[in-house]
Amino acid sequence: MVRRREYFRIKQFRRRYDRDSGKFTFDIGYESRTDVTDRTVSVAEAFGLGISEFQKHVVYDNVEFKIGPKDIVYLTGDSGSGKSVLLKAITKDLQPNEVANLNEIKVDPDKPLIDTVGETVEEGLKLLSKVGLNDAFLFVRRYSQLSDGQKYRYKIAKLIESGAQWWIMDEFCATLDRETAKIVAYNIQKLARNHKKTIIAATTHTDLLEDLAPSVYIHKRFGKEVTIEYYPNKTRKNCTLLDEMKVQEGTYEDWKQISTFHYRSHRIAFLQKIFVLERKDQIIGAIVYVHPMSAAPCRNKVLKIKNMKELNQKLTRIARVVVHPKYRTVGASVKLLKESLPQCGKPNAEMIAVMARYNPFAEQAGMTKICESKPDKTILEAINKLEKLGFTSYLLAVPQYNKKKLEGKIQEIRKILECLSYPYNRRIAGAHGNFTKKDYEAWLQKVEKPELARALNRLAQLNQSKIYLFWTNLNHKILNT
Repeated sequence: MVRRREYFRIKQFRRRYDRDSGKFTFDIGYESRTDVTDRTVSVAEAFGLGISEFQKHVVYDNVEFKIGPKDIVYLTGDSGSGKSVLLKAITKDLQPNEVANLNEIKVDPDKPLIDTVGETVEEGLKLLSKVGLNDAFLFVRRYSQLSDGQKYRYKIAKLIESGAQWWIMDEFCATLDRETAKIVAYNIQKLARNHKKTIIAATTHTDLLEDLAPSVYIHKRFGKEVTIEYYPNKTRKNCTLLDEMKVQEGTYEDWKQISTFHYRSHRIAFLQKIFVLERKDQIIGAIVYVHPMSAAPCRNKVLKIKNMKELNQKLTRIARVVVHPKYRTVGASVKLLKESLPQCGKPNAEMIAVMARYNPFAEQAGMTKICESKPDKTILEAINKLEKLGFTSYLLAVPQYNKKKLEGKIQEIRKILECLSYPYNRRIAGAHGNFTKKDYEAWLQKVEKPELARALNRLAQLNQSKIYLFWTNLNHKILNT
């Protein structure tokens, strides 16, 4: 018997969209008939089917719902129930430049992330930080090196960058574990509402209702049954996972468990206290308090200290704050800082941080931004000379990069580093105690590639513009002066 191809077609009977009111109306169905073969004929005869006749299946029967320009729409239902069909129909009613589809985001898998977002480095860092990719190592990592959860966050950054009003996401978070899915859902609703965008997220999973906090919830069942619910369009303040986290005092061993997720060394000098953030007996974050340095930029604007003894009595310094990459953007670092500050054992605390320029978590936790300190003139001159030699300034923090770039340039690098003034030359050499200019010159003459690569890493740290933040139990006095 001659075989015929299966005939299947989507037949959209009616579709209306009132742009002014945001009202969509859909009548959608499909028709099908089956190939005629020996076996399909046998099945048809056994069950009394009209095998060659078209069969009509209604998916949406005069369904109406409203979606405003700032709504969060959560579309759920079993696979095959018609979620994707509805997404496509909605997309057709919108202008192409209004829509950005998460599944169609173009990525360059072989470039560092920082080279693929934002018109400037600063803009790119802020954008990546917004989606939870706020880690120095991630900034220079390639898309192809990211985990599934990180890839999802990166695509959200590209959605923001697109400028499109409508963000369409089919199979929303389908490939992610459910904890990561909740974190992504919480973060994307917060970002969309901050940027006044519309989300339509379709998925088989119904466990994201709390964290996505939709203003429109559409649940599609098989056949033409569909339910639509409307909620107040309000940003959800906390991710549901945050309620499962607790802050308590920890140990240096606890710090070592989580320190691998911090881009700086895990070694801590002049330690005072450590607090950890736990969830289900797992350490997912830590904050390290240490004795303050003898001097710090802008400190004299908020605290007058006569000697080191008094300084150590009245002040502590936050040296490290780290949260597991999975739990970033849910407010974990804010909780860790806010709840540990009153327990730090000192009436005042300070933090000097680069990341505070792109992520205001310390201010959200109650610290006050006092000033921004710029790099020393001699540091800037050295960086400028290195760039002329072919170095990329923000990659100097990666020792492996420095080792490759140093090949055949060691003498030139030594000359460039000669210009650094005290105390920066001492810090470049990693020296302690009494270290004179002559000592520095002698160190430069004998330093070899491995140590020189680390020296350039220190130079990158000195080149950072840092934010000085301060906390006190009398914080209101600072704000009013």
